[in-house]
Amino acid sequence: MKKSNIAVIILTYNEEKHIERCLANAKLYASEIFVVDSYSQDRTVEIAQSLEVTVLQNRFVSHSAQFNWALQNCPITAEWVWKQDADEYLSLELIEQIKEQTRSCEPDVNGFTAPCLRIFLGKYIKHGIVPLILLRLIRKGYGSCETKIMDEHLRIDFGRIIDLQAPFYDDNLNDLTWWTNKHNAYASKEAIELLLMEYVTPKEEELVNSGQHSAYVRRKKLKYVRLPLFWRAFFFFILRYIFRLGFLDGKEGFLWHFLQGFWYRALADAKVFEIKKQFRFDDVAIKQYLIENYVHTTTNE
Repeated sequence: MKKSNIAVIILTYNEEKHIERCLANAKLYASEIFVVDSYSQDRTVEIAQSLEVTVLQNRFVSHSAQFNWALQNCPITAEWVWKQDADEYLSLELIEQIKEQTRSCEPDVNGFTAPCLRIFLGKYIKHGIVPLILLRLIRKGYGSCETKIMDEHLRIDFGRIIDLQAPFYDDNLNDLTWWTNKHNAYASKEAIELLLMEYVTPKEEELVNSGQHSAYVRRKKLKYVRLPLFWRAFFFFILRYIFRLGFLDGKEGFLWHFLQGFWYRALADAKVFEIKKQFRFDDVAIKQYLIENYVHTTTNE
């Protein structure tokens, strides 16, 4: 297959289980491959270098800061940049679509979205969740990664975004101990994000230029924030597992919806409650804490 004028940036930290699969996939479509590593302690860098791709290392501050550093410091000559996580791979159909679309799109198109499908414990989770439609391909010089506490997405400065139909896959090979530890850390960030949405009015520009689906998801999240603590996690699980037929995906489906749809969200709510209790449920004090510690940080990262 003929390669497109596309560079791929892959951020890594201890990804020796995934990096070879990821790079093999990237070589099917990318003319330039850049691995930006956060000083891994395993064989990630060794494996990447053995596969003859460009490896850079930079101290990790946040996901968005690392990706934006990569945009500025990788010697990219390609016209387009795809952001690929180490545990992801593109379907062959998506590879063909991005090649064709980047060759034929109008000059005012500066980004492409694609659906992300989830594989959990080796099983494709088909029911209960709506595929994430993520902006992953941007024209070089016309976009970056937004600076947020959680769920940092790519965004374009201006221009049109086209939705591609073929998927890419999120297929992490680590065990459940790794998964729960990671989501415990995510829950701390999610708690702050929920509090920011509750106490600090989101800027409208944060809801645009990342694709229509991302804007839709964030508006839905604003509604979620208004629901009662803990009950919202329970309702979310029931919605996904029962009404959206998550039970059809067997034991893996139950574990996914229970752990990601309920446990993770209940844990985030517990951390929200902990912070509110720390400030004796004083809304003014909570808002001031958020502004002093997080609003300035996310806007000036």
